[in-house]
Amino acid sequence: MTIEAPQPVGPPVETKPARRPERTAHTSRFVRLVPLEAEPHLDDLFACMGGTQHASLWTYIFDGPFADRAAFAEALKKRQAPNDPLFFAIVDAHSNRAVGIASYMRIEPAHRVIEVGGIVFSPELQKKPGATEAMYLMARYVFEDLGYRRYEWKCDALNAPSRRAALRLGFTFEGIFRAHMIVKGRNRDTAWFAMLDSEWPARKASFEQWLASDNFDANGMQKQSLSMLNGGAT
Repeated sequence: MTIEAPQPVGPPVETKPARRPERTAHTSRFVRLVPLEAEPHLDDLFACMGGTQHASLWTYIFDGPFADRAAFAEALKKRQAPNDPLFFAIVDAHSNRAVGIASYMRIEPAHRVIEVGGIVFSPELQKKPGATEAMYLMARYVFEDLGYRRYEWKCDALNAPSRRAALRLGFTFEGIFRAHMIVKGRNRDTAWFAMLDSEWPARKASFEQWLASDNFDANGMQKQSLSMLNGGAT
């Protein structure tokens, strides 16, 4: 017998848990997402993400930067081991070189909530179609294969490029958690964004329209921006 309380409550939802993401590869036109492995990916990733010249890539990440190859190798080993966060290497489909990393984290199958995070795009990947395609592949897997209803993006509130990226990709800004963390001895206020399963069909259509070959001219310049396709101004 179900007893209804007089207070307002949320609408009923499907209570079947989502699936946990698996260590499987995802391949498309510009990139492949493959489970991160320290040894096979070390040379590629250290070349494009390690060293003092790439220190700015790690400003808002919990560890790094890595001037030392051995320290970078140890960091990759720590990333390859757990299932939460579950890290992937982003491999350029043309050069077959790993050019970035990203992970699923804070995975809550019972509530069907999952976060994308730990993202580091090398200069070889930044502002390239492959960067957008990687985020599309990760979102599609979350909603269409695993059955999550909420996909989160969080970043340091001072990380303006990450905040712009979240909005461009179709996440909705939900607010700032003040004094949320201490990272590298400094305060972090965290900006929260999310995409819902009910929003995914429209977001998917925008991703696929943007990634289509006819959206780029002979010089590889976009004709329509993803922000515009998602209802933004540019």
